[in-house]
Amino acid sequence: MADDAEPRRVKGMGVKFAYETLRDEILSLALPPGALLDETSLADRFGMSRSPVREALIRLAGDELVVTLSNRSTIVAPIDVQSFPKYVEALDIAQRMNTRLAAELRTDADLKAIARCQKDFEAAVKSHNHLAMSGTNKKFHMAIAHAGKNPYLAAFYERLLDQGRRMLHLHFDYLESGQEGFLLTDEHAQMLDAIRQKDVERADQLAHAHTRQFQQNFIEFMKQNYLKDAPILMGSPSV
Repeated sequence: MADDAEPRRVKGMGVKFAYETLRDEILSLALPPGALLDETSLADRFGMSRSPVREALIRLAGDELVVTLSNRSTIVAPIDVQSFPKYVEALDIAQRMNTRLAAELRTDADLKAIARCQKDFEAAVKSHNHLAMSGTNKKFHMAIAHAGKNPYLAAFYERLLDQGRRMLHLHFDYLESGQEGFLLTDEHAQMLDAIRQKDVERADQLAHAHTRQFQQNFIEFMKQNYLKDAPILMGSPSV
């Protein structure tokens, strides 16, 4: 068996390796929306049987990163541009509510955690590694959510952040192409300051502006780069 060729990999590690590798490639857009994911080809690539690959694809489907079509083939989930306005609407509400609560309820320990995540994000921005940038961006915003002390709102927010990570990569591309990457770190720093000062209204305003900037830049990037030939980026596949 192919799995026997890797004796150092304990049981279950094959699934973890395949899942994490494919997830990172999907989130970073190395595997573009609509790309076919063939179990046999992936098993050959990873040097393992089809079983762990199949389990990895099931996990990715649970993350809404892949979809199975009516012919049972699996593809990378399209980025549904048509539903983007509704997504941003939900993101705006979640971002504002969690940031408002953080400004009201944060502790000194929370501030340290948020500041630590902000430093990690700044380092990722300097590296121009979009996968690291989206990962540390999520950690920064989730540190704010945890400071708000509402696990239900935090869980809702986390799901939205996960769903938007591929779109965030396109947002990063837009900012970097215009030499405006500094905006990312500046906005985060302002949000942290408002939370530190317990300025609930300013925190709310900054969170709202942060969402709107993402919305405007993402739409502009799509207009310039993708919307002319966007069949794999628009709409939902038949399942």
